Formats: sequence, structure tokens, C-alpha cells
Amino acid sequence: MKHTTILLVLIGFSFPISAQQTINGSMIHNGIQRDYILYIPAIYDGSTDVPLVLNFHGYGSNANEQMFYGDFRDIADTEGFLLVHPQGTIINGDQQWNVGFLGNGNTTDDVGFTEALIDELANLYTINLDRVYATGMSNGGFMSFLLACQLSEKIAAVASVTGSMTPDTYDACNAQQPTPILQIHGTGDSNVLYNGDTWTRSIEDVISYWVNYNNCETSPTTTALTDINRLDGSTVEHIIYSGGDNGVTTEHMKIIGGGHTWPSSAITLPGTNQDINASMEIWHFFSKFDINGILSVPEFDNIQVNIYPNPTNSNINLSLSFSKEVNYELFSLLGKQLIIGTIKSSNQEIDLSNLPPNIYYLKLDNQVFKILKSN
Repeated sequence: MKHTTILLVLIGFSFPISAQQTINGSMIHNGIQRDYILYIPAIYDGSTDVPLVLNFHGYGSNANEQMFYGDFRDIADTEGFLLVHPQGTIINGDQQWNVGFLGNGNTTDDVGFTEALIDELANLYTINLDRVYATGMSNGGFMSFLLACQLSEKIAAVASVTGSMTPDTYDACNAQQPTPILQIHGTGDSNVLYNGDTWTRSIEDVISYWVNYNNCETSPTTTALTDINRLDGSTVEHIIYSGGDNGVTTEHMKIIGGGHTWPSSAITLPGTNQDINASMEIWHFFSKFDINGILSVPEFDNIQVNIYPNPTNSNINLSLSFSKEVNYELFSLLGKQLIIGTIKSSNQEIDLSNLPPNIYYLKLDNQVFKILKSN
């Protein structure tokens, strides 16, 4: 691993950190300057180890665009993880990750760069190295899968949005341990075809690979999610293969009719599904695992919850099959925390009357529920 020089730019850098910071950093790896954007939430103070999320941009995009398009910053503000947006290299005029499918002579060691970046950030900040996660859009999703194959000893879980595995990655995959996988992909994606192409494996191939590698049960649980937004032209099925080694799962959020987009991004492109928030779904998935597999399963996982009315034009009622205290949080569609409170009985009312009509996310302990506020 090469020695790294870090440049910290933008807001003045000091410890302890008391406000959100967005830092433009760079390092030298294999003689090449590599750039990244680091987001540090205000609640980070360096006193405890925190997770690290790597968020990789798509082909022809960049770190700054991905920070806004596949946005995790509001979630990081609440959950306390560090968020880094690495930047690819420019080959033939396009910013990209070397995942082996473009045939353009790209020999950049992006896996080595990622490993060096993790190590350097761990030297600068108190990062829980058992909880380093990789996600990305399109080419960034391909990159996340490449890390699962070549750096699994440092990546606790992977989530790809509109990405896949190249034939090279698929055939040479050499993961060293079970890796939780979440694949979010639209059946109408015209860039990375759902059924595959000469340069990419089909989504079913990718899911099957990780189901087999992780030793998951081969019969999944499939849930058709509520079609909250009937104007977006798509619906979602959540397909879960459970029972993998170390408790890991292989999961697929199948966007039926969805395009080459990040669900519920603030930057809405044609074909964008609005029934799920990809960033929140990904963090909810990541938060269940560390490098050793599934974290302890909260007692709340086995509790039945009934939320009504949903949709609602004012309040929601929660009916729970237990009577212990549970904290709850309500988030906007983009992941901004709006309401916090504690449920103290098996029946609880939450006032949403002051909120505008929109999609919201209610988090109860480690479970997330979608709420539709209507006129």
C-alpha cells in the first residue's frame, strides 16, 4: 500500500467536530492523485467507533454528483456514520471505475485505492473497521460487487443500485467470507439490462451467485410492497433469501417497470420509483450486519405492528403486540429526521397533521415503515 497524503479542504478542520463537515480530500495511490469527498455528521465526536459507508458514483459521473443523487447525508446525521464519496479516474474522457468491462485499456487499481482509502480514514477518524459498507450507482454498483469479490475481508455488506457484475468479476470472484448483498434494480433499465448483455451478467445470475456463495435458502420470501406512488409507473417486490452462513441474507428489491435511476432521489429522472427510498433501504440493510455477519437480532424484530390509517390525512395509530417502550423516528422522503418520540404502550397515536402531503418513513427500533400523508 502506498503512503497517502490527505488534503482537507472547505470548512476548517479541527477536533472535536461540532457541525457537519464536507471535506474535499486527496491521496496519492500508485503515483496517481485520487480524490474523494468525505461527509462528517455533527454528532461525530471521535469518542466511539462509527461505521463507514463508501458511496461510488456511476460511469461519467463524479463524487459530487453522487453525493447529491444517491444522498445519505441526512441519514448519516441521524445514524452517525461517516460517508465517503470516492472519485474514479478519467479514461478517454469519462470518469469511471475499473471493473473490467469497457475494453478501453483501463488498468487503474481501484480496489487497491479503496483499501488504501479505508486505511487512511481509519488512521484519521475512529472508524469501526468491522462495519465498512460499499454501495453505488450503476458503474459504482459494479465497483461495489468487485469489492465483495476482491476485498470481502474489509467490506461488511454491499448494496448495488442499477449495477451488476461483469463476466470478468463473476467468473473470477474470490470472496473470502459470506457477504450480505442487496441488489436494487429496475426491470425497465435500458443501460444495465435486467436480463444481462454481453458485458454484464443478468440480475438473476448475480442474485443466484450470492445465494449459492452465502449458502442461503434457495426459496425466497417475496413481498409486494405498497404502491404508494401510482404515478411513477413502477412497483416494488422485496425478495429475501435468508438463512445464509453467519446469518447473512441475499436480497433483491425488484423495481418492476423501473429505469436506470436511484429510487426517491431528490433529482428525479424519468423512470424513478417513488415507493421506496433507496438510501434508507440500503442503510437499513447495512445496519443489520458487520464483517462477522448478522448483528444481534433485536427483540422488536418478532413484534407485530399495525399502522393505520395508511394513507392518512392527519394522524396515524400504532397497534403493537407488546407493551414495552420503543423509540420511534419519522423521516422525510430524503431521510431528514422530522419527529422523534417514545412509544409507551401497545397503542400509540402520532400527530402528522402539520406535515405536508408526501411519503414519510417511520422507524421503530430497527424496523422501517412507509407512511403516505395525503391531502
